Amino acid sequence: MARTQGSRSDVTGPLLRQKALKLFARQGYAAVSMRQIAAAVGVQVGALYAYTPDKQALLFDLLCDHMQQLLDAWQDEPAADALKRLENFVRFHIGFSLDHSDQVFLSYMELRNLTPENFTTIAGMRGQYESSLETILRDGMAGGTMHIDDPKLATLALIAMLTGVTNWYREGGRLDRQRIGDVYWELARGAVGA
Repeated sequence: MARTQGSRSDVTGPLLRQKALKLFARQGYAAVSMRQIAAAVGVQVGALYAYTPDKQALLFDLLCDHMQQLLDAWQDEPAADALKRLENFVRFHIGFSLDHSDQVFLSYMELRNLTPENFTTIAGMRGQYESSLETILRDGMAGGTMHIDDPKLATLALIAMLTGVTNWYREGGRLDRQRIGDVYWELARGAVGA
């Protein structure tokens, strides 16, 4: 029996991705077997291979999809003031990260499990996103509103700081998203010498 009675490809494919994402984020890629994923989806192990060639391809697909969503969602306004652009980036990154916390966790913690070729692809996509922030910082430096010694390092530090909110934020906690955005925006302003 290849699949559970009543399963459908339009349901099983997305469910496979959803369950694999949760399992990878909770237990780690290396600790999760295809058998566990199949059990979570409610199909026999062999049925998974109708949707993905193997576990590595599944991880790559999840990471690639996350990075593409991030790149598609971020919209810079190059004609705007660099500080306003930086504030937009800060608030966008926090909101997107909180809305996709499992994907963010996976994209930082499981890169090491990608094949070299897959790693290169994901690193290239991350580089595109990072370069958009670095461009904002360089524009701020050129306009005299930001004072940074190393814009590349500042880019990496800011992204790490902003992404870190996913480690501690809980809906309904002491701070709401707006307040977190306000605080992190002030931190980012200070970090770039504005």
